This record gives sequence, C-alpha cells and structure tokens, in this order.
Amino acid sequence: MILALFGVVMVATASPSVAVRIGLDGYHFVLRHVLFLVPTIGILVILAFADIQNIKIFALLLFIGATIGVILSLTSGYEIKGATRWIRVLGFSVQPSEFVKPGFILLSAILLSMQHRATKIPNVIIALCLYIVTAGLLISQPDFGMVFLISVVFAMQIFIAGCPLRYVALLAIVGVVGVLIAYVSLGHVQSRIDRFLFPEGADTYQIDQSKQAFVNGGLIGVGPGQGSVKNSVPDVHSDFIFTAVGEEWGFLLTSLFVGIFGLILYRFFTHFTRSDNLFVMLAGSGLTFMIVVQCFIHMGSAMQLIPAKGMTLPLISYGGSSMIAAGITFGLILALSRGINEDRKRSTWRYLLKREN
Repeated sequence: MILALFGVVMVATASPSVAVRIGLDGYHFVLRHVLFLVPTIGILVILAFADIQNIKIFALLLFIGATIGVILSLTSGYEIKGATRWIRVLGFSVQPSEFVKPGFILLSAILLSMQHRATKIPNVIIALCLYIVTAGLLISQPDFGMVFLISVVFAMQIFIAGCPLRYVALLAIVGVVGVLIAYVSLGHVQSRIDRFLFPEGADTYQIDQSKQAFVNGGLIGVGPGQGSVKNSVPDVHSDFIFTAVGEEWGFLLTSLFVGIFGLILYRFFTHFTRSDNLFVMLAGSGLTFMIVVQCFIHMGSAMQLIPAKGMTLPLISYGGSSMIAAGITFGLILALSRGINEDRKRSTWRYLLKREN
C-alpha cells in the first residue's frame, strides 16, 4: 500500500509536463492513475482470499483471455512507437501481454509441479511448448523485454522443479540465438544494443538525461515536484519513472525505496520455501521472481546497466494494464502464501522433490 501511494505521488509530480507537452490536461495521467488504482486494490483483496483450486482455474482463464487479447492486438490492434501491443476495450487502451505474464507463470507451475508424479504425460514438454507459443506471440508484437522476462522466470521454475538441467541449457541456447537473430534482423534492437555497447557518437539523449537526473538528485534530492528531468524525458511518468525518483528523492530515500521492494520480495521468497506444496512453491516464487526481474529491467534501463527497454515499475509507473496486472500478481502471491506454516523447520525444494518421488 505504501508503494501504491508513493506511485500516485510520483505520477502526480512527473506526469503534468508530459501531459501538457502532448496537448492534454495537466492532471490527465494522475487522475487516470488513481482511477486504475481503485479496481487494482479491489482485485488484489479479492484474489488474496482464493484457494488453490480456484487459483488454478483463474490461471487458465487469465492465460486464455490474455492470449486471445495478444492475438487481437496483432490482427486489429493499433501501433505505438513501432509495436502493436494494445487494443481498445470500453474506451481504454489495454495491453494484453501484461496479463499473459502471471497467467503463463501459474500454468507452467501447474505443469511442472506434476512432472514428478506417476504419469505418462510429459508435463515439462507441454510446458516448453506453452513457452514457445507464448514467446512467439510476444515476439510478433514485438516485445522482447516481455519475452526476456518470462524466459528467465520459466528457466528458474524449471530449475526449482528439479527438471533435467538440459532444459535450462536449451532455454539459454534458444535465448542467445534469439538475441542474435533479433540483432541481425531488427533495426531497433540493433540500435539499442549498439547504443549500450558503443555510446560514443550515438543518440543517447534520453539515457544521458536519465543519468544526469541521478547526479542532480545527489544525496537528498531536489524535492518532490522540483525535478527537471520530466521536462526532457518523454516517458518519465511510465518507463522512466525511476529516473524521477532518483532526482527528486536523492540517493538516501531512493535506496530506502529500493529497500522496501527488496524487503517485500525477500519476505516472499523465504515464505514460499516453507511451503509443503510444490505448486505453491513454483507459482509463488515464480510470481515473485517476475517482479524482481521487472524491477531490474526498469531500474537497469534508467541507469544504463542494461540496454534501454521500456518496462513499467510495478505499482509505481503510470499504466492501467500494468497496474491491474500488478494487483493480480500481488493478490495471487498473498493467496498462495496462506496456510504456510512459518513456525515449522524450513524445508527446501529438494525435500519436496524427494517426497513427490
């Protein structure tokens, strides 16, 4: 809740100049952000009380609905900045791929948790096919950041599930080959990687402004609403909101902000390792790791630790689809964590695999 309220503050300080620059009312984005936050909290609370069986049913419905949405975005969606990821629903722009993430992670957890049971169904192979189909649809948009995210989380789930490491190695090889193909065949991917590896002489204006914002912020920041980066970075209210955080709040409070994320995620990880249900462990740790990777991509892009990739910061950045998807994710995490005994001796995934066998 603290992070969600902080997100309202940051969107309120970072978005007015962006809105005015594109001819909208100064409070356009912050009002819509608050509008999206209300159903997000409602969805989070409702899902937090779901049981495991209903979570599995919800995962299937969510994945099917989101996948249909991604297909519709490819056939009848509209393009923004060279990507076709959005469709219109009741007058709002919806990005279906945001909802594919939790749906895919839950479905893969269902399949991988059954891999060690006495069954002839090759669940890990089915999960791999599901991954290939999902990644293929996301690449078609194109959305390589989302593909990278689900690939890393899926590899982690395969490892925790105790599947042969050759599957993890196969994913790594496919990932490397995919990056090489994208670099050779897609100009915008090549441009971003080249600007990251060879910034001299390249057009790195937005990244330069982002890094300068952290310099301006110094130790204690310039103060809420006093930053200047929002006047020069186009997506400072969404894909680069961490830049505004660094400038306005400074190193100390930005570190505290990152520490809150770290504390929550550390708590989730340690909590799920105590579960005696392999599905709960795979699904809960997968959803948590998804948030970790998404935060890393967002913050890493803003600080030029990785090639620039537009991705929202959960609960903080402006974006209705991103906000509601974050509410779904945190609600599912809370639901999965119910019933885990905190007092008993900590077990590990190795123990669970032995018991399953």
